[in-house]
Amino acid sequence: MSNACLASSLLSVCFRLSTERSAMSTSRLRPRCLSVLLAALLLWGGLPTASAQPQRAVRADTLYTMTGDPIENGVVLIENETIAAVGPTSEVDVPASAEVHKASVVTPGLIDPRGTVGLSGIYNVPADQDQLDTSEPMQPALRALDAYNPREQLVSFVQQLGFTTVHTGHAPGALISGQTATFSTAGTTVEASLRDSITTVAFTLGPDAQARFESPGTRAKGVAMLRQALHDAQAAMDGGEPEGGDLGQDVLQDVLRGEVPALITAHRAHDIQTALRLQEEFGFDLILDGAAEAYLMTEEIAEADVPVILHPTMARPSGTTQNAAFTTAGVLHDAGVPVAIQTGWEPYVPKTRIALYEAAIAMAHGLPREAALASITREAAEILGLDNVGTVAPGQRADLALFDGDPFEYTTHVCTVLSGGEVVSDECK
Repeated sequence: MSNACLASSLLSVCFRLSTERSAMSTSRLRPRCLSVLLAALLLWGGLPTASAQPQRAVRADTLYTMTGDPIENGVVLIENETIAAVGPTSEVDVPASAEVHKASVVTPGLIDPRGTVGLSGIYNVPADQDQLDTSEPMQPALRALDAYNPREQLVSFVQQLGFTTVHTGHAPGALISGQTATFSTAGTTVEASLRDSITTVAFTLGPDAQARFESPGTRAKGVAMLRQALHDAQAAMDGGEPEGGDLGQDVLQDVLRGEVPALITAHRAHDIQTALRLQEEFGFDLILDGAAEAYLMTEEIAEADVPVILHPTMARPSGTTQNAAFTTAGVLHDAGVPVAIQTGWEPYVPKTRIALYEAAIAMAHGLPREAALASITREAAEILGLDNVGTVAPGQRADLALFDGDPFEYTTHVCTVLSGGEVVSDECK
């Protein structure tokens, strides 16, 4: 039976009830008849139901979906937290009731693939620097979500600059500094902003893991300590020991099972070689972090099928990053290596703000434009295992950055930011 026929039947019932006054009092009749009438109107379409139409629309002179070529005169329809439709304005109808936002350029919400925002604060004083504990050289049990502060001013600051997702956590500087996690920059509680509670476990190779501790004192000692910790975790796993007795060992077992990637910071070429050697030995999933001299190891990295979250080249070069090059991202991209570009962990402001500038520098030195934008959107999401952000496509989370010009131009501003379909910033920055 069609909705119209069913509605007609319900109205007939109401009419019959209204004529049977002897069977019931008027006070009992009215609410019953009103309920029947309401049901009939809803079925017939006489009253609005909960809207299934998009509530927002975003129009762009140029829309970078990161799933194909940019769309000129593009439009994005948003329903609740999700993208409902994407395409040129000639093919996508915008409902009259939708709130419309306009921009010169629209991209997916930007992603910082490696930083310490939310653990390190805007003031750079000891009280707001929680990204590295230096009491022990190996602490895999340290959880980023236990230290993340969603109300930190730096989080809202970078949100205004178009960053809707941050992969943040314990910084390099220890053999195993702790865990990382991924957060939305929207939300005032950890639970509301959390996207992935343990994205990686952070390791460090080379002198950066030695400076703060009595041991290790050399590269070889550091790698021996890491290898022993991994062997112990493997032995406990093979022996059937129950989880929960050693939180750090439990986390390392997750790494060995391939459930959580190892994020290994290694800048010098021979430290990168060591990271690849450990991966081959233990079989874990590896993400190279930093990799200042990756251009010397391009073939080996590509052969190992390992992605790279590249260092910020604007950071002050010293020590293991002394040989950092502006061309590295382009060289790795040409070799088929997945590349994302990070803000890093150096304790200076504006931290995440520089990721867009870093991508622009990489583009100026050999990285194609779309690959440069992908390095802080789609590619970053894929490396981190985030499947609902990083692109503009139906079904994806409605995270968008609206620019008043070319995103890679220094004078361009982010004027509107949407996170989960909601406007979280509407001031040009």
